[in-house]
Amino acid sequence: MRDLSKSFSLNGQRLEVLRGLNLSVKGGEALAIVGPSGCGKTTLLRVLAGLEQPDRGEVRIDGAPVQGIGSQRAVIFQEPRLLPWLTVLQNVAFGLEVRGLDRDGAQDKARHYIRLVGLAGFEDAYPRQLSGGMAQRVGIARALTVQPEILLLDEPLGALDAMTKLTMQEELARIWREEGVTMILVTHDLEEAIHLADRVLVLAKENAAPPRLIDVDLPRPRDRSAPDFVAMRRRLMAEFGLH
Repeated sequence: MRDLSKSFSLNGQRLEVLRGLNLSVKGGEALAIVGPSGCGKTTLLRVLAGLEQPDRGEVRIDGAPVQGIGSQRAVIFQEPRLLPWLTVLQNVAFGLEVRGLDRDGAQDKARHYIRLVGLAGFEDAYPRQLSGGMAQRVGIARALTVQPEILLLDEPLGALDAMTKLTMQEELARIWREEGVTMILVTHDLEEAIHLADRVLVLAKENAAPPRLIDVDLPRPRDRSAPDFVAMRRRLMAEFGLH
């Protein structure tokens, strides 16, 4: 990301949500983006996905400028947005079939990722028969099936209950480790950011402090009760004036 800026018009006034952002993300890294509502977290993710165009600056992947959506990036939203008339297997295979892979080949590949997210045995279930956490696993499997280089996640666990959320955080950490994909995660949950990320990008609201980048130098797997983890959580809370 080079000199990335983006603004919107709100009630006739210009609202600048990203201003001259410069950041490099390494292949295979996990980056979490946190900040108060309205600071530009989701806007930044949409720009990275090619769903929004910046006012100024550019995004490059391996030196090539991002121009619209591309196969090297997959987005997972807070709602899994499954097609209700398709089974789990058909939902996960859908992206591959759209790209021209024959049905048998697409479904064979889909079965691998369904197993990866822990849903073996639910291939023939429909979205209405799944819990929220299971549906989100289907969304993750669907994104991984097209084998993106970069996984962009917009508060993917925000709608889940506390226990399911903890389980899914562990699953995301495992999938990231096993797949070696670059992961960029927008979250409101500071503990989730620490648990999953190598670095945390802290965005502030307009006219506030500039973006801050914080290294999460903790061993994996991470222990939420460890003193270093608790200290990192306190450090992030201090970024928002919380104690």
